[in-house]
Amino acid sequence: MLSPNQTMVTEFVLEGFSEHPTLQFLLIGCFLTLYTVALIGNTVIIALVTSSTGLHSPMYFFLCNLATMDIVCTSSVLPKALLGLVSEENTISFKGCMAQLFFLLWSLSSELLLLTVMAYDRYVAICHPLHYTSRMSPHLCGALALGVWSICALNASVHTGLMTRLSFCGPKVITHFFCEIPPLLLLSCSPTYVNSIMTLMADAFYGGINFFLTLLSYGCIIASVLRMRSAEGKKKAFSTCSSHLIVVCVYYSSVFCAYISPASSYSPERSKVTSVLYSVLSPTLNPLIYTLRNKDVKLALGRLLSSFSH
Repeated sequence: MLSPNQTMVTEFVLEGFSEHPTLQFLLIGCFLTLYTVALIGNTVIIALVTSSTGLHSPMYFFLCNLATMDIVCTSSVLPKALLGLVSEENTISFKGCMAQLFFLLWSLSSELLLLTVMAYDRYVAICHPLHYTSRMSPHLCGALALGVWSICALNASVHTGLMTRLSFCGPKVITHFFCEIPPLLLLSCSPTYVNSIMTLMADAFYGGINFFLTLLSYGCIIASVLRMRSAEGKKKAFSTCSSHLIVVCVYYSSVFCAYISPASSYSPERSKVTSVLYSVLSPTLNPLIYTLRNKDVKLALGRLLSSFSH
């Protein structure tokens, strides 16, 4: 409850990178470049998968979903961050902050689940190749994608709804470049016990159970690959999985640093660095990691470009 001398905060101030004014133009250039590459790269992936019949397979279907969430993730963070870098004071309304929090949580949790689904897809393809078509049917793939989007939208709604129930009566400076759970909880002047419990439960699911399932899939994949007699088969299997494994390692390590630690030990500087990794760098690198070394995607891109030239 607010006391008579307290007033409800109607807007927040995003601290951003104001403590490093000498890096302003460097950060603007970097963020603008990364955002442009992320938008173009992920849009190209979506266009290729939807227009090329050769890419109508479960692996590329899930990659298309991942590209969509990458666009949502970067678009919920970078435009406001860029605006803050060129403004004297970067304010965001309470409703705007909650909207940003929802779309960020939705996209981040969706990407984590999609990485697990993609690991399972590779597990079936490598460990049970003869049953791949029947196991990864279009119906199942559609159901998995719909389940990921729905579960993560529910997760984001719960956390955002709990955040709107808190009282914020000052200070109103968020020590971050976007609205995130840990710095927001530190600003609340009402009990945050329920929020903390729900955050821990989400951490246990996405960072614990989900991560374990991903590791389990790759454990089975590695064991199956090592049993292969063909050196060429081993090379192809490892090449297919290495890209996904790199993305998983980068993504989970940055998310763990940002979310697994309790709010009381929150470090603004560390959180900003890790947040750049999972909300900016990872969505930018994903299209490059997954497609540059992929022959099918290169062929589809070549056909798409040639169709525009005629």
